Amino acid sequence: MSRKRQRLVPETLGLKRRRELGPTEADPLRGEAVTRCLRPGSARAAVAELVRLFPRGLFEDALPPIALRSQVYSLVPDRTAADRQLFFCYLEKNSPVQVNETSLPQSTQSIAEHLTLTPFFSLPSFWRQKALQEQGEIRVIQLGFDLDAHGIIFTEDYRTRVLKVCDGRSYAGAVQKFLASVLPACGDLSFQQDQMTQTFGFRDTEITQLVNAGVLTVRDAGSWWLAVPGAGRFIKCFVKGRQAVLGMVRKAKYRELLLSELLGRRPPATVRLGLAYHVHDLIGAQLVDCVSTTSGTLLRLPET
Repeated sequence: MSRKRQRLVPETLGLKRRRELGPTEADPLRGEAVTRCLRPGSARAAVAELVRLFPRGLFEDALPPIALRSQVYSLVPDRTAADRQLFFCYLEKNSPVQVNETSLPQSTQSIAEHLTLTPFFSLPSFWRQKALQEQGEIRVIQLGFDLDAHGIIFTEDYRTRVLKVCDGRSYAGAVQKFLASVLPACGDLSFQQDQMTQTFGFRDTEITQLVNAGVLTVRDAGSWWLAVPGAGRFIKCFVKGRQAVLGMVRKAKYRELLLSELLGRRPPATVRLGLAYHVHDLIGAQLVDCVSTTSGTLLRLPET
């Protein structure tokens, strides 16, 4: 009888022995672009994998594929390494050095204002490695539904889709001028009026046309965010889908669900971007905790 009780106790209490999982088992969301990457933890490969998950057909291929910064963290858990590869501004933690026009190039200043940056190296060794943003390979946009919600888009995808959407419109000339002059020269997240008028030679009417085209959105007086025409549709789908997938975990027993089980379920109608796309966000944004079990990765809502 005592032996039976000993065997039944772990089952009754739901206790499970945990072990470390191998790379494939621990990250079932990881695709070929990441698993076959020559450099483990590559943010470039992570963005490529996330872009592959983006449902282009949902938006009639009018939007460039968008990956979120939080999603990259699900594939590159070392956030310092991810930020170092993606963004080009890193300041030493608690550094007394003041960032000014003489210490940073102009294109870096607005990024320093808007991105939450992870310490990497001190200011004298500022340009040790070129990041994807500095190389001009990616563009970063502020999505607006959260202060830390930054979208990452491959520059070529951005240029192609914007030209396609604005073709034949009255503001096509201003958009083409922006893509030809501003986009290659400036990697900023936002733009100031002096920068647009004096550095790049845009008239006020042309800036208004860029806003009407959806290439810029008003940040405040005399300042604009870089934007994607029609991105509001994506943001609406994303916010609703995030809440729906969180609800799937919340309604599960003990507010936890195996990752494999979640991905195998039929998603609610509001999850239009796909379960995998949203799960990457939930993990990277730390909206769920990942627990390694003998049955695979368990997603659990954090205790509040």
